Amino acid sequence: MASEMLPDEEYEVQDLLLNVGPQHPSTHGVFRMVMTVDGELVKDVVPYIGYLHRGAEKLCETMDYRQGIGFMDRTEYLAGHNAELSYVMAVEKLAGLEVPERAQWIRMILCELNRLSSHFMFMGAFGIDVGVFGTPFIYAWREREAIIDLFEEISGDRMMYAYFRPGGLAWDVPTNFVQRVKEVLVSSKTGIKDFDGLLTDNEIFRARTQGIGYISAEDAIDYGMSGPSLRGSGVPMDVRKDEPYLYYDQIKFEVPVGKNGDVFDRYICRLEEMRQSVSIIEQCLEHLQPGPIMPERMPRMLRTPPGEVYVRTEAPRGEYGVYLVSKGGNRPYRLKVRSACLSNLQPLKQMSVGQYVADAIIVLGSIDIVLSEVDR
Repeated sequence: MASEMLPDEEYEVQDLLLNVGPQHPSTHGVFRMVMTVDGELVKDVVPYIGYLHRGAEKLCETMDYRQGIGFMDRTEYLAGHNAELSYVMAVEKLAGLEVPERAQWIRMILCELNRLSSHFMFMGAFGIDVGVFGTPFIYAWREREAIIDLFEEISGDRMMYAYFRPGGLAWDVPTNFVQRVKEVLVSSKTGIKDFDGLLTDNEIFRARTQGIGYISAEDAIDYGMSGPSLRGSGVPMDVRKDEPYLYYDQIKFEVPVGKNGDVFDRYICRLEEMRQSVSIIEQCLEHLQPGPIMPERMPRMLRTPPGEVYVRTEAPRGEYGVYLVSKGGNRPYRLKVRSACLSNLQPLKQMSVGQYVADAIIVLGSIDIVLSEVDR
């Protein structure tokens, strides 16, 4: 007997809450976002942070100025030299310390090498997010390993360097430093070329990234974005150019910017920045001369006069700033870190709503967050 046709009925439509994280590879750390989805389309995003909050800023207020350096490494563990630099420059400004020229050039070299290693990490993880299998990650690890080996030779550690000091450096670099840096640069140039060939003109990569996660220059500025995430929207803001520190005003380099403010432009900005970092390092090596790496008269226990300062630098993810308050003595009275990653996360909802779920993962990856810097 033929089955009877069921009458048309109206069914209730309900949005689905999709929980991504906090323990998930696509969140790039301990980060959680709850997406409201209609089928595959994202209708809302609510981010949840704080899983890595350890009170680093407050702990620095219980430590002397040298001990606080280690906490900076742990806020930006993919670019520890850059985080250390903001901190020691704030202490130096407060204490009125003059840093020897050799130490300044070495700082520049190490910070740009750290920018390279950080961007290599982005390229590898982002390539997997987009779906170009595991090849980008293997390329990234190969080049990043060469840089980290050099950092270990210099500081004795592969990630938490604690090598910068208020006034200069903990100790001088090895005698073969220049030769080793040149060897690493040869390897890095190969890696940059490999990524360019693997991703930039890849049809799948372009289809997954172009026109996705758009944010205008005006909105990016309003949200307080910085670094490649801001420059991808066409805003040529770079602290190294706008407020030169160290010896960046003596070096020739360009600030890459995007045109469309999408995921692809944020990728391209980082790729071009890597080429600029190689050029900056090569110029720094030409200026590097023998000399002291600390001031002649440096007290065993540094004490600063009362006052307050704010120092910002251009870290791989954007403006990394340190606000330091002193009431005198050998430790900060208050310390606050201005996190580039926290500001860059703010427009996540705007960039993700209206996209597919898979594209929202790519949007998050294009911001290149480090959660220990977000949470501190």
